Amino acid sequence: MSRPLLSVLLPCRNAEELLDECIDSLQSQTLGAYEVLAIDDGSTDGTRERLEGWVRNDRRVRLLDRRGLGITSALQQAAGEARTALLARMDADDIAHPERFERQWRFLRRRADVAACGTGVRYVPRASVGTGYRRYEEWINALRQPEDLERDLFVECPIAHPTLVVRAAAFRAVGGYRERGWPEDYDLVLRLHRAGYRLANLSTVLLSWRITAGRLSMRSERYAPAAFRRCKVHHLLRAYLPAGRPIVIWGAGRVGKPLAVELLRHRVQPVAFVDLDPRKIGQVIHGAEVLPPDRLAGGAGERPFVLAAVGSPGARGEIRDSLGALGFKERADFLVFA
Repeated sequence: MSRPLLSVLLPCRNAEELLDECIDSLQSQTLGAYEVLAIDDGSTDGTRERLEGWVRNDRRVRLLDRRGLGITSALQQAAGEARTALLARMDADDIAHPERFERQWRFLRRRADVAACGTGVRYVPRASVGTGYRRYEEWINALRQPEDLERDLFVECPIAHPTLVVRAAAFRAVGGYRERGWPEDYDLVLRLHRAGYRLANLSTVLLSWRITAGRLSMRSERYAPAAFRRCKVHHLLRAYLPAGRPIVIWGAGRVGKPLAVELLRHRVQPVAFVDLDPRKIGQVIHGAEVLPPDRLAGGAGERPFVLAAVGSPGARGEIRDSLGALGFKERADFLVFA
């Protein structure tokens, strides 16, 4: 067996029904020099038997046993067992396209400035892909260069976790996966960025990302909107808000108001909201008045730092344009938040 070039972290829990397709996709990789750290995370179906059969037939595979301690703990254990300089994520119900590992390995070999990369994704089965999934798929597949991912860092996790390949040295430098009650992948990506590492995505779709009723992201509170918001604000306050500048939230709706509540939990009081809806202007929400956009540029004192908190991609673009016209620079004077 040739020396492996990357280590695949593969947590499995009650994945019997779909695991064979995942295994077939890994065995079809054009880059065959990899090792698999498969974790049976307390399965109660036939997952373990299928993994044991795979181990007997493929020397690249090692089976680890976590006995149901959860995905974060399982992934951290697998990463600790890895013997290569690159760690690749894969989920037991997804399908990696044949060139996935080779393309990501070549990309990171060529781009020494990038510490982690993902790929484009396509949700399957297509009959189950609703409007929200299609919007997310379109959004993440448009993020390619490090500047793209950095710009939308607080919209959502800018790398699809099952497509992640990260340099092991960078992963260990930031402490790997952590259990904090929010998405472990997003937390890792934000800590990598905070530490100065650059992130990118390959433009090609190289993973079929399966939608199933049993997906962890659909049934666990750690992936609920409130958990994402806690994760975002935690990192926002530690590295991205300029010290001492007043905070304004652009958007007094379903994204902006919960953001204000979370900031208040950390004793950060927004000084104002900005909104286009004339019915909201003049209201006081969570101790902050709602202003029209033209009030943002006027007045004496220090220029505020703006959190553009809206859900619609089209509205985010319009706010970016409006803030740019007012002389606000992205990252220096505002961040887009969703």
